Amino acid sequence: MKFKVFVAFALIMSSGMAYAERVKDLASIAGVRNNQLIGYGLVVGLNGTGDKTKFTGQSLRNMLVEMGINIPPGTDPKSKNVAAVSVHADLPPFMKPGQTIDITVSSLGDAKSLRGGSLLMTPLKGADGQIYAMAQGNLIVGGFGADAADGSRVTVNIPSAGRVPNGATVERAVRNALNVGDSIILNLHSPDFTTASRLSDAINHTLGKNTAFSMDASSVKVNAPRDPNQRVPFLSLIENLELSPGEAPARVVVNSRSGTVVIGQHVRVSPAAVTHGNLSVTISANPEVSQPEPFSQGQTVVTPNYDINITEENSRMFVFNPGVSLDEIVRAVNQVGAAPGDLVAILEALKQAGALKADLVVI
Repeated sequence: MKFKVFVAFALIMSSGMAYAERVKDLASIAGVRNNQLIGYGLVVGLNGTGDKTKFTGQSLRNMLVEMGINIPPGTDPKSKNVAAVSVHADLPPFMKPGQTIDITVSSLGDAKSLRGGSLLMTPLKGADGQIYAMAQGNLIVGGFGADAADGSRVTVNIPSAGRVPNGATVERAVRNALNVGDSIILNLHSPDFTTASRLSDAINHTLGKNTAFSMDASSVKVNAPRDPNQRVPFLSLIENLELSPGEAPARVVVNSRSGTVVIGQHVRVSPAAVTHGNLSVTISANPEVSQPEPFSQGQTVVTPNYDINITEENSRMFVFNPGVSLDEIVRAVNQVGAAPGDLVAILEALKQAGALKADLVVI
Protein backbone atom coordinates (compact mmCIF):
# COMPACT_ATOMS: atom_id res chain seq x y z
CA MET A 1 0.00 0.00 0.00
CA LYS A 2 1.30 3.42 -0.91
CA PHE A 3 0.66 6.52 1.13
CA LYS A 4 0.74 10.03 -0.23
CA VAL A 5 1.66 12.84 2.12
CA PHE A 6 1.01 16.47 1.28
CA VAL A 7 3.12 19.16 2.95
CA ALA A 8 2.62 22.89 3.14
CA PHE A 9 5.57 25.12 3.88
CA ALA A 10 4.45 28.34 5.51
CA LEU A 11 7.49 30.49 4.92
CA ILE A 12 7.64 33.67 6.93
CA MET A 13 9.73 36.06 4.84
CA SER A 14 10.50 39.61 5.77
CA SER A 15 12.49 42.36 4.14
CA GLY A 16 14.10 43.27 7.44
CA MET A 17 12.39 46.67 7.57
CA ALA A 18 11.04 47.80 10.93
CA TYR A 19 7.28 47.78 11.34
CA ALA A 20 5.19 49.53 13.98
CA GLU A 21 2.44 48.11 16.12
CA ARG A 22 0.07 49.76 18.53
CA VAL A 23 0.54 49.30 22.27
CA LYS A 24 -3.00 47.86 22.54
CA ASP A 25 -1.92 45.02 20.23
CA LEU A 26 1.25 44.29 22.20
CA ALA A 27 0.21 44.56 25.85
CA SER A 28 -2.69 44.45 28.27
CA ILE A 29 -3.32 46.20 31.57
CA ALA A 30 -2.62 44.09 34.64
CA GLY A 31 -5.81 43.32 36.57
CA VAL A 32 -8.09 43.97 33.59
CA ARG A 33 -9.10 40.48 32.48
CA ASN A 34 -11.92 38.08 31.72
CA ASN A 35 -13.49 36.06 34.52
CA GLN A 36 -14.83 32.54 34.04
CA LEU A 37 -18.38 31.68 35.09
CA ILE A 38 -20.03 28.29 35.40
CA GLY A 39 -23.45 26.92 36.30
CA TYR A 40 -25.64 23.80 36.31
CA GLY A 41 -29.02 23.78 34.63
CA LEU A 42 -31.65 21.89 32.68
CA VAL A 43 -32.45 21.97 28.97
CA VAL A 44 -36.08 21.13 28.18
CA GLY A 45 -38.13 20.68 25.02
CA LEU A 46 -35.95 17.98 23.46
CA ASN A 47 -37.47 15.54 20.99
CA GLY A 48 -36.82 12.37 22.99
CA THR A 49 -33.04 12.87 22.95
CA GLY A 50 -32.65 13.75 26.63
CA ASP A 51 -30.90 12.04 29.54
CA LYS A 52 -31.62 8.74 31.20
CA THR A 53 -29.42 9.43 34.21
CA LYS A 54 -30.74 9.52 37.76
CA PHE A 55 -29.31 12.93 38.65
CA THR A 56 -31.26 14.49 35.76
CA GLY A 57 -34.49 13.12 37.17
CA GLN A 58 -33.51 14.33 40.64
CA SER A 59 -32.80 17.83 39.30
CA LEU A 60 -36.15 17.92 37.49
CA ARG A 61 -37.98 16.75 40.62
CA ASN A 62 -36.26 19.41 42.78
CA MET A 63 -37.16 22.13 40.27
CA LEU A 64 -40.81 21.08 40.24
CA VAL A 65 -40.91 21.08 44.05
CA GLU A 66 -39.54 24.63 44.13
CA MET A 67 -42.32 25.67 41.75
CA GLY A 68 -44.96 24.26 44.12
CA ILE A 69 -45.61 20.95 42.39
CA ASN A 70 -45.61 18.05 44.85
CA ILE A 71 -44.22 14.75 43.59
CA PRO A 72 -44.60 11.53 45.60
CA PRO A 73 -41.33 10.48 47.28
CA GLY A 74 -39.22 8.09 45.23
CA THR A 75 -40.89 9.04 41.95
CA ASP A 76 -38.50 9.32 39.04
CA PRO A 77 -39.94 11.50 36.22
CA LYS A 78 -37.77 9.73 33.59
CA SER A 79 -38.46 12.40 31.02
CA LYS A 80 -36.60 11.92 27.75
CA ASN A 81 -37.17 15.55 26.84
CA VAL A 82 -34.89 16.94 29.57
CA ALA A 83 -31.09 17.03 29.77
CA ALA A 84 -28.74 18.10 32.54
CA VAL A 85 -26.16 20.56 31.26
CA SER A 86 -23.22 22.65 32.34
CA VAL A 87 -23.29 26.31 31.36
CA HIS A 88 -20.11 28.34 31.12
CA ALA A 89 -19.20 31.81 29.92
CA ASP A 90 -16.46 34.42 30.04
CA LEU A 91 -17.35 37.68 31.77
CA PRO A 92 -15.36 40.46 30.04
CA PRO A 93 -14.00 43.36 32.09
CA PHE A 94 -16.12 46.47 32.65
CA MET A 95 -19.40 44.59 32.07
CA LYS A 96 -22.20 46.21 34.05
CA PRO A 97 -25.48 44.77 35.43
CA GLY A 98 -28.09 44.52 32.71
CA GLN A 99 -25.66 43.82 29.88
CA THR A 100 -25.65 40.41 28.19
CA ILE A 101 -22.95 37.88 27.33
CA ASP A 102 -22.82 34.70 25.23
CA ILE A 103 -22.97 31.30 26.92
CA THR A 104 -22.01 27.76 25.97
CA VAL A 105 -24.20 24.82 27.02
CA SER A 106 -22.83 21.24 27.17
CA SER A 107 -24.53 17.99 28.09
CA LEU A 108 -23.48 16.32 31.35
CA GLY A 109 -25.37 13.04 30.92
CA ASP A 110 -26.10 10.67 28.06
CA ALA A 111 -28.31 13.02 26.04
CA LYS A 112 -28.00 12.27 22.33
CA SER A 113 -28.73 15.81 21.19
CA LEU A 114 -29.61 19.23 22.59
CA ARG A 115 -31.05 20.38 19.28
CA GLY A 116 -34.31 22.28 19.68
CA GLY A 117 -33.94 22.61 23.45
CA SER A 118 -34.32 25.63 25.72
CA LEU A 119 -32.17 26.37 28.75
CA LEU A 120 -34.12 27.18 31.90
CA MET A 121 -33.00 29.96 34.24
CA THR A 122 -29.52 29.04 35.46
CA PRO A 123 -27.35 31.09 37.86
CA LEU A 124 -23.70 31.46 36.77
CA LYS A 125 -21.15 31.66 39.56
CA GLY A 126 -17.55 32.81 39.70
CA ALA A 127 -14.59 31.27 41.49
CA ASP A 128 -15.68 33.02 44.71
CA GLY A 129 -19.09 31.31 44.67
CA GLN A 130 -21.00 34.53 44.00
CA ILE A 131 -23.67 34.75 41.29
CA TYR A 132 -22.58 37.12 38.52
CA ALA A 133 -25.09 36.33 35.75
CA MET A 134 -28.36 34.55 35.02
CA ALA A 135 -28.63 32.42 31.87
CA GLN A 136 -31.69 31.37 29.90
CA GLY A 137 -32.68 30.99 26.27
CA ASN A 138 -33.05 28.81 23.19
CA LEU A 139 -30.01 26.80 22.12
CA ILE A 140 -28.30 27.03 18.77
CA VAL A 141 -26.79 23.60 18.03
CA GLY A 142 -24.59 23.15 14.97
CA GLY A 143 -24.57 19.33 14.95
CA PHE A 144 -27.28 16.75 14.44
CA GLY A 145 -27.65 12.97 14.44
CA ALA A 146 -29.93 10.29 13.02
CA ASP A 147 -30.67 6.79 14.33
CA ALA A 148 -32.00 3.69 12.61
CA ALA A 149 -33.91 0.73 14.02
CA ASP A 150 -30.95 -1.58 13.47
CA GLY A 151 -28.80 0.47 15.82
CA SER A 152 -26.85 2.35 13.14
CA ARG A 153 -26.28 6.04 13.72
CA VAL A 154 -24.92 8.98 11.79
CA THR A 155 -23.70 12.09 13.61
CA VAL A 156 -22.56 15.36 12.06
CA ASN A 157 -20.46 17.67 14.24
CA ILE A 158 -21.32 17.71 17.97
CA PRO A 159 -25.06 17.75 18.76
CA SER A 160 -24.54 17.52 22.54
CA ALA A 161 -23.31 21.12 22.90
CA GLY A 162 -24.63 24.47 21.77
CA ARG A 163 -24.57 28.21 22.34
CA VAL A 164 -27.01 30.92 23.32
CA PRO A 165 -25.96 34.34 21.96
CA ASN A 166 -26.57 37.02 24.59
CA GLY A 167 -28.01 34.21 26.69
CA ALA A 168 -26.92 35.51 30.10
CA THR A 169 -27.69 38.81 31.81
CA VAL A 170 -25.00 40.25 34.07
CA GLU A 171 -26.21 40.72 37.65
CA ARG A 172 -23.00 41.78 39.39
CA ALA A 173 -20.00 43.81 38.22
CA VAL A 174 -16.47 42.58 38.85
CA ARG A 175 -13.99 44.97 40.41
CA ASN A 176 -10.76 45.57 38.52
CA ALA A 177 -7.44 47.27 39.24
CA LEU A 178 -7.80 50.02 36.66
CA ASN A 179 -8.42 52.88 39.12
CA VAL A 180 -6.35 51.54 42.01
CA GLY A 181 -3.09 53.23 43.02
CA ASP A 182 -0.90 55.84 41.34
CA SER A 183 0.30 53.58 38.52
CA ILE A 184 -0.67 50.84 36.14
CA ILE A 185 1.30 47.89 34.79
CA LEU A 186 1.34 46.94 31.12
CA ASN A 187 1.99 43.22 30.55
CA LEU A 188 3.37 42.22 27.15
CA HIS A 189 1.61 39.37 25.36
CA SER A 190 5.01 38.00 24.31
CA PRO A 191 7.74 38.75 26.88
CA ASP A 192 10.77 40.35 25.26
CA PHE A 193 13.42 42.62 26.78
CA THR A 194 13.76 44.65 23.58
CA THR A 195 10.03 45.25 23.29
CA ALA A 196 9.73 46.20 26.98
CA SER A 197 12.58 48.69 26.63
CA ARG A 198 11.12 50.22 23.48
CA LEU A 199 7.67 50.43 25.10
CA SER A 200 8.95 52.42 28.08
CA ASP A 201 11.02 54.65 25.77
CA ALA A 202 7.98 55.39 23.59
CA ILE A 203 5.86 56.35 26.61
CA ASN A 204 8.61 58.53 28.09
CA HIS A 205 9.21 60.21 24.75
CA THR A 206 5.50 61.12 24.48
CA LEU A 207 4.58 61.86 28.10
CA GLY A 208 7.90 62.91 29.59
CA LYS A 209 10.81 61.29 31.36
CA ASN A 210 10.29 58.97 34.34
CA THR A 211 6.70 58.23 33.31
CA ALA A 212 7.35 54.57 32.47
CA PHE A 213 9.84 52.04 33.85
CA SER A 214 10.66 48.58 32.49
CA MET A 215 10.25 46.08 35.33
CA ASP A 216 11.30 42.95 33.41
CA ALA A 217 10.88 41.35 29.99
CA SER A 218 7.12 41.23 30.43
CA SER A 219 6.01 44.27 32.45
CA VAL A 220 6.27 48.05 32.19
CA LYS A 221 5.14 50.26 35.07
CA VAL A 222 3.49 53.56 34.10
CA ASN A 223 2.69 56.41 36.48
CA ALA A 224 -0.92 57.42 35.92
CA PRO A 225 -3.32 60.02 37.31
CA ARG A 226 -5.68 58.83 40.04
CA ASP A 227 -8.76 60.66 38.76
CA PRO A 228 -10.75 58.28 36.47
CA ASN A 229 -11.72 61.24 34.28
CA GLN A 230 -8.03 61.76 33.60
CA ARG A 231 -6.89 58.13 33.66
CA VAL A 232 -9.20 56.99 30.84
CA PRO A 233 -7.93 59.53 28.25
CA PHE A 234 -4.40 58.91 29.58
CA LEU A 235 -4.68 55.19 28.78
CA SER A 236 -6.33 55.98 25.45
CA LEU A 237 -3.24 57.96 24.50
CA ILE A 238 -0.88 55.18 25.59
CA GLU A 239 -2.69 52.31 23.86
CA ASN A 240 -2.56 54.12 20.52
CA LEU A 241 1.19 54.76 20.62
CA GLU A 242 3.12 52.86 17.97
CA LEU A 243 6.49 51.17 18.34
CA SER A 244 8.57 48.50 16.63
CA PRO A 245 8.55 45.31 18.74
CA GLY A 246 11.66 43.20 19.14
CA GLU A 247 12.20 40.52 16.55
CA ALA A 248 11.09 37.01 17.43
CA PRO A 249 13.79 34.43 18.28
CA ALA A 250 14.92 31.98 15.62
CA ARG A 251 12.49 29.08 15.72
CA VAL A 252 11.31 26.16 13.61
CA VAL A 253 7.81 24.82 14.36
CA VAL A 254 6.78 21.40 13.04
CA ASN A 255 3.24 20.04 13.16
CA SER A 256 3.78 16.28 13.21
CA ARG A 257 0.11 15.54 12.38
CA SER A 258 -0.36 17.69 9.30
CA GLY A 259 3.26 17.89 8.17
CA THR A 260 3.23 21.70 8.24
CA VAL A 261 6.62 23.30 8.84
CA VAL A 262 7.02 26.98 9.73
CA ILE A 263 10.56 28.38 9.65
CA GLY A 264 11.28 31.79 11.14
CA GLN A 265 13.27 34.46 9.36
CA HIS A 266 16.40 34.33 11.54
CA VAL A 267 16.98 30.58 11.35
CA ARG A 268 20.61 29.89 10.42
CA VAL A 269 22.64 26.73 9.92
CA SER A 270 26.37 26.37 10.57
CA PRO A 271 28.52 24.32 8.16
CA ALA A 272 27.09 20.79 7.81
CA ALA A 273 26.81 18.03 5.23
CA VAL A 274 23.51 16.12 4.97
CA THR A 275 22.86 12.83 3.18
CA HIS A 276 19.28 12.08 2.20
CA GLY A 277 17.90 8.83 0.83
CA ASN A 278 14.49 7.25 0.50
CA LEU A 279 13.27 3.69 0.78
CA SER A 280 9.76 2.73 -0.38
CA VAL A 281 8.04 -0.63 0.04
CA THR A 282 5.02 -1.54 -2.15
CA ILE A 283 2.84 -4.54 -1.32
CA SER A 284 0.21 -5.61 -3.84
CA ALA A 285 -2.23 -8.51 -3.55
CA ASN A 286 -3.16 -10.52 -6.68
CA PRO A 287 -5.70 -13.23 -5.72
CA GLU A 288 -5.64 -16.45 -7.78
CA VAL A 289 -8.66 -18.74 -8.16
CA SER A 290 -8.09 -22.51 -8.01
CA GLN A 291 -10.92 -24.28 -9.87
CA PRO A 292 -11.48 -28.07 -9.22
CA GLU A 293 -11.80 -30.62 -12.01
CA PRO A 294 -15.33 -31.42 -13.29
CA PHE A 295 -17.24 -33.96 -11.14
CA SER A 296 -14.36 -34.08 -8.63
CA GLN A 297 -16.58 -32.75 -5.82
CA GLY A 298 -13.85 -30.24 -5.00
CA GLN A 299 -14.32 -26.64 -3.91
CA THR A 300 -13.20 -23.45 -5.54
CA VAL A 301 -10.41 -21.88 -3.49
CA VAL A 302 -9.10 -18.32 -3.69
CA THR A 303 -5.36 -18.18 -3.02
CA PRO A 304 -3.82 -14.76 -2.28
CA ASN A 305 -0.59 -13.96 -4.05
CA TYR A 306 1.39 -11.07 -2.63
CA ASP A 307 4.04 -9.15 -4.57
CA ILE A 308 6.52 -7.11 -2.55
CA ASN A 309 8.56 -4.48 -4.33
CA ILE A 310 11.31 -2.53 -2.59
CA THR A 311 12.66 0.60 -4.24
CA GLU A 312 15.56 2.60 -2.84
CA GLU A 313 16.43 5.95 -4.29
CA ASN A 314 20.01 7.02 -4.64
CA SER A 315 21.24 8.90 -1.58
CA ARG A 316 21.91 12.56 -2.14
CA MET A 317 24.22 14.80 -0.21
CA PHE A 318 24.04 18.55 0.10
CA VAL A 319 26.19 20.98 2.05
CA PHE A 320 25.10 23.91 4.18
CA ASN A 321 27.63 26.71 4.10
CA PRO A 322 28.23 29.03 7.09
CA GLY A 323 25.28 31.34 7.84
CA VAL A 324 22.84 29.65 5.47
CA SER A 325 19.53 31.55 5.37
CA LEU A 326 15.93 30.36 5.36
CA ASP A 327 15.59 30.60 1.59
CA GLU A 328 18.69 28.49 1.00
CA ILE A 329 17.54 25.82 3.47
CA VAL A 330 14.20 25.42 1.72
CA ARG A 331 15.81 25.40 -1.72
CA ALA A 332 18.30 22.68 -0.71
CA VAL A 333 15.60 20.48 0.83
CA ASN A 334 13.31 20.86 -2.20
CA GLN A 335 16.11 19.94 -4.60
CA VAL A 336 16.49 16.50 -3.04
CA GLY A 337 12.71 15.97 -2.90
CA ALA A 338 12.47 15.47 0.85
CA ALA A 339 9.08 14.52 2.26
CA PRO A 340 7.69 16.12 5.45
CA GLY A 341 8.99 13.32 7.64
CA ASP A 342 12.39 13.55 5.97
CA LEU A 343 12.52 17.29 6.58
CA VAL A 344 11.73 16.83 10.26
CA ALA A 345 14.43 14.17 10.52
CA ILE A 346 16.94 16.49 8.83
CA LEU A 347 16.09 19.36 11.18
CA GLU A 348 16.33 17.13 14.26
CA ALA A 349 19.67 15.77 13.09
CA LEU A 350 20.98 19.30 12.52
CA LYS A 351 19.78 20.27 16.00
CA GLN A 352 21.51 17.29 17.60
CA ALA A 353 24.70 18.10 15.70
CA GLY A 354 24.58 21.69 16.92
CA ALA A 355 24.33 23.03 13.37
CA LEU A 356 20.75 24.39 13.62
CA LYS A 357 20.87 27.79 15.30
CA ALA A 358 17.21 27.90 16.32
CA ASP A 359 14.66 26.35 18.65
CA LEU A 360 12.96 23.28 17.17
CA VAL A 361 9.37 22.95 18.38
CA VAL A 362 7.30 19.87 17.46
CA ILE A 363 3.57 20.12 18.14
